[in-house]
Amino acid sequence: MCGRNMSDAISKLYLIPTPVGNLEDITLRALRLLKEADLVLAEDTRTTGILFKHYDIHTPMMAHHKFNEHKTVGRIAERIERGETVALVSDAGTPSVSDPGFMLVRECVRRGVTVECLPGATAFVPALVVSGLPSDRFTFEGFLPQKKGRQKRLVALRGESRTMIFYESPFRLVKLLEQLATVFGGERRASVSREISKVHETTVRDTLAGLAAFFAANPPKGEIVVVVAGAGDARQEGDGDDGERDCSQYEAEY
Repeated sequence: MCGRNMSDAISKLYLIPTPVGNLEDITLRALRLLKEADLVLAEDTRTTGILFKHYDIHTPMMAHHKFNEHKTVGRIAERIERGETVALVSDAGTPSVSDPGFMLVRECVRRGVTVECLPGATAFVPALVVSGLPSDRFTFEGFLPQKKGRQKRLVALRGESRTMIFYESPFRLVKLLEQLATVFGGERRASVSREISKVHETTVRDTLAGLAAFFAANPPKGEIVVVVAGAGDARQEGDGDDGERDCSQYEAEY
């Protein structure tokens, strides 16, 4: 059994979260399964190769990304049906959460192939928890449509009472904050977290208008998570003055 737990011996598809920043943010079980798998599907084999080198993992890898997944899911599912164990990883975080994975999972489920997702790293949970906004009920929106449907989606979310979470590129962050301020109101509380679990991790909290002005003057770098208070939530953290002071302490870092 090569040291496998009996519960893990059956061939299956494993979805394995990988660190979003610090390479130590990975579980012992994830490392074991990556070493024991017959094949690891990686969004970018070069990125996953850094993790493999750090932990001395030599399992064969194959690229599995949004440009080829629709062509390969059938062949991969067949390999698992024939008895292979396959692990799927994205560049960072949990596969299928704003990353490739859904198509393969759907195909495996359709065929009756066992699918298991390990708990582990993801960027939006730490950003939500440290935002200072209510975290008991929330909606994860991920990346908004870039063009078609974007405004319609924002308008639909205007009355959302739960805390909302968005992913965004640092190059489009100011545009997003300005759009949110226009649709939701500039005084709506929000936070912007960048570089979760990395050396330069920071979270800036303010109103949407305040954050838009701050990042227009201080262009951000790195991975971005935006957390926005729900409509009419009386539990929003702080007031406008506190938010402005919170922004100012980060000006030297951008």
